[in-house]
Amino acid sequence: MTLSDIQALRFANQQILQTRFTDPAALVAWMGAVQAQDFAMAKWALGLRLKKETDASVEKAIDAGGIIRTHIMRPTWHFVAKEDVRWMTDLTAPHVIRLAGTMYRQLKLDNAVFNITNDLIGKLLADGDELTREEIIAEVNKAGIETDNLRATHIMFQAELDKVICNGARRGKKFTYALFDRKVPAATVLPREEALAALAKRYFKSHGPATIQDFAWWSGLPVSDAKLGFEAVRGDFETAKVREWEYIFTGYSELPVMPSKALLIPPYDELTVGYADRRAAMDDAVAQNPESGNGIFKPSMMVKGKIVAAWRRTEKKDLVSIEITPLAKIPASAERSLQAAGASYARFIGKKNIVFERNEP
Repeated sequence: MTLSDIQALRFANQQILQTRFTDPAALVAWMGAVQAQDFAMAKWALGLRLKKETDASVEKAIDAGGIIRTHIMRPTWHFVAKEDVRWMTDLTAPHVIRLAGTMYRQLKLDNAVFNITNDLIGKLLADGDELTREEIIAEVNKAGIETDNLRATHIMFQAELDKVICNGARRGKKFTYALFDRKVPAATVLPREEALAALAKRYFKSHGPATIQDFAWWSGLPVSDAKLGFEAVRGDFETAKVREWEYIFTGYSELPVMPSKALLIPPYDELTVGYADRRAAMDDAVAQNPESGNGIFKPSMMVKGKIVAAWRRTEKKDLVSIEITPLAKIPASAERSLQAAGASYARFIGKKNIVFERNEP
C-alpha cells in the first residue's frame, strides 16, 4: 500500500468520491464528528459529501437539532449527531477539561464558580428560550460573576463540556445557545471501554486507512486510550504496514479511482485535519509553504488527493469571486475543471455567478 492508495481509500470512506448520503445528520453520524469552528466553511465540508444539499438546507438541519455544534474531543467546535453527543462528551470532556486546567487557574475559575454559572445558565434556558452568548453573559454578570471576554469564553466552554448547553438555532447572523437536555435525547450511559471502541470504529470506518496516532490526534484522547480503542476494533478491519506505521481500514475489492478534476475543500476539512500525519494529502514542499496553512488553516484546492493550491472567496450579492494561489504545478485537466468546482461551490451558497482570479506567489 502506498500513500496514494491510502488517500484514495480515504476519499472513498469520507464520501468524497461517491457519497451515499442525502441527509446532513446521517452524514455527520457516519463521520463521527466534523470540525466546525469556521461555521460557513464547515457547512461546505458537509455539502461536499452530500447529494444536492445547499448552505441553507444544511443550516436548517443544524437549527432543527439533528446536528449539534459544540466543543468536544479536541478543544474546538465540532458537528456531532444528536444521538452521539452525550456519550462522546462523556468520553472526551474529562481530558479536554484537564487541558484547560492551566487557563482556568489563571482566570480563577474553578468548580465552585462553574457550579454557580452552570446553574444560572441552566435556569435561563429552562423554559426553552435560546439566547445569544451576550444575553447569557449579561445575566451571569448581574449575578456578580466577573465576565471579561476570556472568562466569559471559558464559562460557556465549561457549560458545554458539562452538558448544560449546546447550540440553538441561529437568530439572523447571531449564534444562540439552548439547554442541552431539551435538544439532546436521553441515552443509556456507555461504559468507557465501549465508548472507546465505538468512537474508534466510527473513526476508522469513515477516515481509514489511519493509524493509532491519527486516531489519538482526531479524538483528542491520550495515546494510551487511543490504543485501547484501536485494539478493541482492529479485528473488524484490514491492516497494512506502510513504512513504520500500521494502518487499519475497511477493505475494498479494488482501489477507488481518483478523478483528475479540481476539488475545493474548506479549511479544517476532515481530509486534512482528521490525521496527525498529512503526507498523503500534500507533498513536503507544499506543507512547508506558508500559503498552504499546513493543509488545515486555509481553504485548499486538491487534485487527485493532493493539495496544489490555496483559495480564498469573496462574496457579493449574486457573485462569488475565488482567488487561486498555486502551491504546486496544477495539471491542465484540473485547470479545465476549475469552473465546475467553482460552480458547485457557488450553487451551494446560492450564488448565480462565479469569477476566478489567479494570485501568483
